[in-house]
Amino acid sequence: FFFSVVNRKTGEPPLINGWIPYLGKALIFRKDAFKFLLDQQKKLGDIFTVHIAGRYITFIMDPFQYVYVIRNSKQLEFHEFADKMASKTFDYPALSKGKFPDLKENLHRIYQYLQGKPLDIISDHMMKNLQDIFEWKCSQATDWETEKMYKFCCSVMFEASFVTLYGRVPAADGHKVISEIRDKFIKFDASFPYLAANIPIELLGATKKVRKELIHHFLLQNMTKWLGGSKVVQARQDIFEKYELLGDYDKAAHHFAFLWASVGNTIPATFWAMYYLLRHPEALAAVRDEIDHLLQSTGQKRGPTYNIHLTREQLDNLVYLESALNESLRMCSSSMNIRISQEDFVLKLEGNQEVGLRKGDWIALYPQILHMDPEVYEDPKEYKFDRYIENGKKKTTFYKAGRKLKYFLMPFGSGISMCPGRFLAMNEMKMFLFLLLAHFDVELAENKAVRLDNSRMGLGILLPDVDIAFRYKLRS
Repeated sequence: FFFSVVNRKTGEPPLINGWIPYLGKALIFRKDAFKFLLDQQKKLGDIFTVHIAGRYITFIMDPFQYVYVIRNSKQLEFHEFADKMASKTFDYPALSKGKFPDLKENLHRIYQYLQGKPLDIISDHMMKNLQDIFEWKCSQATDWETEKMYKFCCSVMFEASFVTLYGRVPAADGHKVISEIRDKFIKFDASFPYLAANIPIELLGATKKVRKELIHHFLLQNMTKWLGGSKVVQARQDIFEKYELLGDYDKAAHHFAFLWASVGNTIPATFWAMYYLLRHPEALAAVRDEIDHLLQSTGQKRGPTYNIHLTREQLDNLVYLESALNESLRMCSSSMNIRISQEDFVLKLEGNQEVGLRKGDWIALYPQILHMDPEVYEDPKEYKFDRYIENGKKKTTFYKAGRKLKYFLMPFGSGISMCPGRFLAMNEMKMFLFLLLAHFDVELAENKAVRLDNSRMGLGILLPDVDIAFRYKLRS
C-alpha cells in the first residue's frame, strides 16, 4: 500500500493508485468492479479513492452517507460530465460550451411531458402500440412458437417505443424500416461501453459508419414523414429550431441520443424481468393471477381482438408485478452515480466524518453494492419476486444495522442524475409483461443459466451473456 500514502493531503481518503501509468486500476476495475470495490472496502473502510484511467474517483460505500453526496449538488456537479460523455458518444456539440444559451435548461424542462397527465397520454399510446405488436404475434402463434428471448424483447420494445416517441413510418415497408434502424442500433449499442470509456470511435471498426447512418434517419426531412409522434419529441424539435448554430446533423444526433436513452436500458431490463419470471413458476403464477384478476374486476377480456386499457392507478396497484420487476432491477442494474467536485472543498458526512476533495475529483456511489448487501436483502443472490411486498402492500422499509435506509433501490440513479424517463420506463415494462402474460402461455425452451455480462458495469442495466430460447402460444 505504498501508493496509498503518497501525495495525500490531510483529510483525503486513502488512495489505491496502481502501478501502471495512467491506467491505474482500470483493468482490474473493468474486469469485476463489484468484487474489486468490496475487497477495498474490507481493507480500507467505507471511503477510498481509486486511480482509474487518469481519474481519481472517491467511492462512498456506506448507503447512509449517500444523502450527503446527493444533496451537495452545487459543489458536486453531474450535468457537465454527462454532457461531455453524451456529446462524444452521440456526436453532437457539447451544450456547456456557451454556444447554445439555455439549451440544456430548455431540454430539461421538456421532461414535464414524461410526468403527470402527459405521462398518462404517452403511456396510453405505448399500450396501444404494444397491443398492435402483440396482436400480430397472436396471429402467428397458432401453436407453440419458439424465439430467442432477448431478440424478442428487443424487437417488441424497440418498435413500440420508436412508434410511440417518433411516430409511424407510413411507407408500405414501415416495419422493415424500423427493423433496419433497430439492427443498426444493436450494432452501435455493442460499442457503447467503449465510447463511454472515451475510446476513440475510429478504433471501433464500423461503429462510426453505423452511428452516422443512424443519425441520418433522424434528419428533419425524414422525421417530418413519420406520423403520430409524441409531444416530448415535438417539443425537442421546436427547441432545436431556435438555435441557428445547431446544424441539421447536430439536431438529428440529439434525437438519436434520446432514442438510445429511451431503450438502451429498458430492453435488457425487460429481458431480465421476463427471464426471472419464467425461471420461477411460483412468481409467474402469482403475477398472472394478479393480471387475470384485474381484467375480470374491470370487465375486460383478453385476446387479440380486444383492446385492454390500464390506468396509472391500476398499473400502480399491480403489487406483485411491480415487486417482481423491482427484484429483477435490483439484480441486474449496475449504474455508477458520478459527481465531479467543482472546487477544493471538504465534504461533511454523518458522524463528524469529513472527506477532503480536490477540484476535478470524481465522487461515485455504486448502488449494486447496496443491492447485493445481505444486511439489507436476505439471500441477495436469490430472486424473490415478492421481496417488495409486505402484508399485501408495497414494501418500502429496508434496514441496515437496525437503521432504516432512505435509499434501498437505485436502478435509475439518484438526485440530479436520476433518469427523467423512469416513470415511463416502468410503465412500459409493466405493460409489456401484462400483455405477454394476458395473451400467452409462456415457458423456457432451454434449460441453461443466463448470467450477467459485466462489460457494462457502471453504465446501467447489464446485458445477458447469452440469449435463451423460449416458446409461447395463445392462452385458451
